[in-house]
Amino acid sequence: MAKIFTAGDVASHNKPDSLYITIDGDVYDLTKFQDDHPGGKKILQRVAGKDASKQFWKYHNEGILKKYKAKLQVGSLDTKPKEEPKPAPAAAPAPKAVVKKASSSSSEAESEPLEAFGDQIPFADPSWYQNYHSPYFNESHVALRAELRQWIESDIEPYVTEWDEAKRVPEEIYQEMGRRGYLAGLLGIKYPTEYVPAGIKSVPPEQWDLFHEMIITDELSRTGSGGLVWNLIGGFGIGGPPVFKFGSQALKDRIAPGILRGEKRICLAITEPDAGSDVANLTCEAKLSDDGKHFIVNGEKKWITNGIWADYFTTAVRTGGPGMNGVSLLLIERGPGVTTRRMDCQGVWSSGTTYITFEDVKVPVENLLGKQNQGFRVIMTNFNHERMGIIIQSIRFARVCYEESVKYANKRRTFGKKLIEHPVIRMKLAHMARQIEASYSWLESLVYQCEKMGETEAMLRLGGPIAGLKAQSTITFEFCAREASQIFGGLSYSRGGQGGKVERLYRDVRAYAIPGGSEEIMLDLSMRQSLRVAKAMGMKL
Repeated sequence: MAKIFTAGDVASHNKPDSLYITIDGDVYDLTKFQDDHPGGKKILQRVAGKDASKQFWKYHNEGILKKYKAKLQVGSLDTKPKEEPKPAPAAAPAPKAVVKKASSSSSEAESEPLEAFGDQIPFADPSWYQNYHSPYFNESHVALRAELRQWIESDIEPYVTEWDEAKRVPEEIYQEMGRRGYLAGLLGIKYPTEYVPAGIKSVPPEQWDLFHEMIITDELSRTGSGGLVWNLIGGFGIGGPPVFKFGSQALKDRIAPGILRGEKRICLAITEPDAGSDVANLTCEAKLSDDGKHFIVNGEKKWITNGIWADYFTTAVRTGGPGMNGVSLLLIERGPGVTTRRMDCQGVWSSGTTYITFEDVKVPVENLLGKQNQGFRVIMTNFNHERMGIIIQSIRFARVCYEESVKYANKRRTFGKKLIEHPVIRMKLAHMARQIEASYSWLESLVYQCEKMGETEAMLRLGGPIAGLKAQSTITFEFCAREASQIFGGLSYSRGGQGGKVERLYRDVRAYAIPGGSEEIMLDLSMRQSLRVAKAMGMKL
């Protein structure tokens, strides 16, 4: 049980050999921490025995508090309101039975709203977190969300800033993704129990769906770091699906266990220095050896997420003539002739963006994914899954910008009142919220369609809408990052501190607007693909 202090108790600890401070009603013993404080001892000694909340939040963000709270907190003030204890995450029961409700016009089937979760700031979380009705989510989704939130808040979020600065996330965190069964749930397929029989603690594998997959990505994205998310699921989430969908059984049996346990890494190598969105004109070449047992690969790939650490490269190569009909997909294993070097980029620092060179790399023909010269279809199918991931992340990052802005606007005072009391600030928040909610509603609809349609139908019918939402979500993210930066002012211009998440996300914006298809390409594709499909299905003009 936490110790209770009065303000007088804390004030008595005001010397270097016994130094207490309070932050937001919690009491911290910093006596032994003084030598480790980056700002030096004097700053701490000036607030010894006092409430240091204002000074702390001037320089730090919530992640710093979470990082040190368990080590340094010794209790709370007697004036701090008591918090209601949070229920521990429980294993998921069977989905709640649908309740029939009569209406004046027809009998409608509705599920009861799920319990409220999180801080309940309007629009800072999806509506189903806030006791709204939803046709998409049940208790298994609730249980997964709680499991993820607990792990991320304790083991990840407090360290995201230092990992971003170090440009790497500890391997232990990636391996934990595997141990918890999360990696196996990020492939856009039925949960692969043949390789991960234990599954995920909170969700029976037979209940796993694309909304569970969405929740993993969404909750990881609450950390406000594209680098963190891409490090943990970027290369895997786009390099893994083609292997599991189009690789031979023998190939999957050989490499899947290591990949899904987090012991081995995989990435997707499509983009080239001279072929970005124009995938059909890539030049990395794969020629059959004289004995027909290997492809010999020569070429370069650029901006490859996780490539610096990858053991396997799901690689687009030219095996035939020009254009899309000469492209194949190969699984290349790290070995002789494979060279990787890290690229320094504007954002997503801890994602391991890589330049790859293949020089006479021998790849067994058994590593072909799909059929020779028919890899373009595999790549296009995979793009839908990749773009949905980008959409989920972009919308949550927009929410993070919005949520950080709401919290700051309720603390910061200018011209004699809080920022939130200025109509111009509320207008900024309103424009952020309306775009976030519109984008998320479209996302829920498309995830549901992906869940219900077969893969071929989804590839044909949903390619256009997904491309459109990819552009919509990244435009929304950029708008919210910009508006959040305006609300935070100078605090979002310097790295770290209260505006640290906003500053980091502002740098990450371009990493979402360009990869997976730039906004311009996506908007054009959304119309071309949608009209082509509609025409084939009998559109009348």
